[in-house]
Amino acid sequence: MASYAKDPRCIAMTEALVPLLRRACPEGAGGYGGSYQVNLDDEEAVRLGGAELIRAAMRRAARQLGWRVETIGWIGTRFGTMIAIQDTRQVPTQYRSVVDAALHERMRAAMAKAQSEPGEAPVQRGSVGQMTQEFRAAVDATPA
Repeated sequence: MASYAKDPRCIAMTEALVPLLRRACPEGAGGYGGSYQVNLDDEEAVRLGGAELIRAAMRRAARQLGWRVETIGWIGTRFGTMIAIQDTRQVPTQYRSVVDAALHERMRAAMAKAQSEPGEAPVQRGSVGQMTQEFRAAVDATPA
């Protein structure tokens, strides 16, 4: 596996991702319970450096926030390239109810979307669609 530690694209993407990952944590959860996923067109992912570079930038940004992570990256799915990261740290007791409530709300929103009428659904806060849009905006705003 290639090292992206000194790749300027990875460094710039990491800087753009830190605030996005921070915001992905439930409010009031002390920075625990975050996850982030982007679905990109395969060509777009290649233009940004490929799924492995994006995953490396996500891991690097997450480490800056103290996360212990699992990442996935799949190319060529029916959604294009899917890349995700999740904080797997044990949530302290004082934040457990907040993290659980946020997870419950995400699951409820996903079920409501799955049961809704076919067609374009509005982009919801914390949804993969919203995360992908903000990722694109943040990466486009970084110097090349």
